[in-house]
Amino acid sequence: MTIAPAARLFLAPLAALLLLGAAPGKTPTPGFAAPAFTLTTFDKRKVTLAEMKGKVVVINYWATWCAPCKAEMPMMHRYFKANQARGLEMFGVTTEDSVSKTQLKTVSALLSYPLSNRMTGNYGAIDNAVPSTYIIDRKGVVRHAKKGAYTEREFKAALDPLLAENP
Repeated sequence: MTIAPAARLFLAPLAALLLLGAAPGKTPTPGFAAPAFTLTTFDKRKVTLAEMKGKVVVINYWATWCAPCKAEMPMMHRYFKANQARGLEMFGVTTEDSVSKTQLKTVSALLSYPLSNRMTGNYGAIDNAVPSTYIIDRKGVVRHAKKGAYTEREFKAALDPLLAENP
């Protein structure tokens, strides 16, 4: 079987992606290296995954209209405040622009972890569900990718062992 030259142009990059273990549009998968990302917080700070090496990173996608999102945020706020010194980084990423940035800045000021509405990388709401949370360990491996809200017990069970690991 021969492959037409036009098809080769399409198949070569696709084969390269598959060999590297990445798939176009695929969200981060537990057990695999976390894809690079850059996010900009409301205080205009640019953050990349690379500069957080050695820390446990939580990315929580939420929406202003989402009741389970709003219910888990106070728990996440308390957990982050209590564990930031242990090498925890956490970011809340809004999924839409239904509320003005001014209103979101007000919410951001109440939380111990920063909020963002701009993030690049292969991250997003898992199956379009919010909340969706990614937890990345100190080595840069995705350990959890969960759609739906965390209970306090589930959140502690996911994060406490990772924070106990040596950086």
